[in-house]
Amino acid sequence: MDEAKLEETSLEEEQLQDLIGTISAYIEQYHGGSVEVVALEGRVLKVRMAGACEGCPLSPNTLQGWVQGTVSQFFPDILVVEADS
Repeated sequence: MDEAKLEETSLEEEQLQDLIGTISAYIEQYHGGSVEVVALEGRVLKVRMAGACEGCPLSPNTLQGWVQGTVSQFFPDILVVEADS
């Protein structure tokens, strides 16, 4: 992988981390939960739902409807956002 491609990937991962951090701050402030990046594997983003989200029956709705919806708006190449178990 050439240096320009490596820098582009690094910048994209940093931007993705920032976006998830913003989402997590909102979830924490209003719902007592959090979300964090575990891994980006190709077009699959694995995240960990924690705090009040851990074990919450609405956590899949938050993950798919809100986290994945927001990520898809800014990172259309990421096709799936899933909880790391």
